[in-house]
Amino acid sequence: MKHVRHAPAVTSLPQAPQDEATARVRRYWITMGIRMACFALTVLVTPYGWYTWVFAIAAAVLPYIAVVFANAVSPTATPGAESPTQQLTAPPSQETLDTGADPNVITIQEKPTDGEQ
Repeated sequence: MKHVRHAPAVTSLPQAPQDEATARVRRYWITMGIRMACFALTVLVTPYGWYTWVFAIAAAVLPYIAVVFANAVSPTATPGAESPTQQLTAPPSQETLDTGADPNVITIQEKPTDGEQ
């Protein structure tokens, strides 16, 4: 069985901590903005009725929800540990086939360039 390893895709990497914190602060301010709108609707919408209680309850509960959402860290899938060793496979070259050398052994030969001796 041949194992092929690829570099992880950028889209599979977890979100940067600064970006995650910025998103959490943004969610907090959006939720608190909705809370302020509910509070304003509680006071300004007349005649008062059952919806007034809905706005008042939302204005009272949304701060708790905003704080819980702001403190909740998004779940990120932690990639599994990879082995530091990697098996290299290369197709046998014509030289290897001609000399009868072991195809599982990789040899590197350096040849001097024209200017070097």
